[in-house]
Amino acid sequence: MQAKFNVVEHTVCNYALPMTLFGRIKGWAHMLRRDATALWLAARSPETPLGAKLVAAAVAAYAFSPIDLIPDFIPVLGMLDDLILVPLGIELALRLMPAELMARFRAEAEVVDAQPRSLVVAGMIILIWLAIIAWLGWEILLYQ
Repeated sequence: MQAKFNVVEHTVCNYALPMTLFGRIKGWAHMLRRDATALWLAARSPETPLGAKLVAAAVAAYAFSPIDLIPDFIPVLGMLDDLILVPLGIELALRLMPAELMARFRAEAEVVDAQPRSLVVAGMIILIWLAIIAWLGWEILLYQ
């Protein structure tokens, strides 16, 4: 017996997702990432109005920054700031920006997100972190 899913074509994601809870969360996460990338592009564009540009830059910086207002290791609250502040910031930026301009930035963000990631750069970042951890471990061992 086949499982029946209500499949809806998400124009945001460019692929079909089953309308299960997981499918909805995945689609919402994709929209947040795409909109954060679009706001980063909007903040760099000379066509964006100044108020929208400032809000877009702040939201994109917060969304992509590894530093949070409330650290993620604090149970519940650490994740809630990402789940509340980023969507609210995106909503504010969307209200300040002309719709046709945002549509163009969203299309550009889809192209940027579809580009392959560099495994070499990822490997270099991992090696840097491993070197820092090894150095810290060595320093701790020396002072014991």
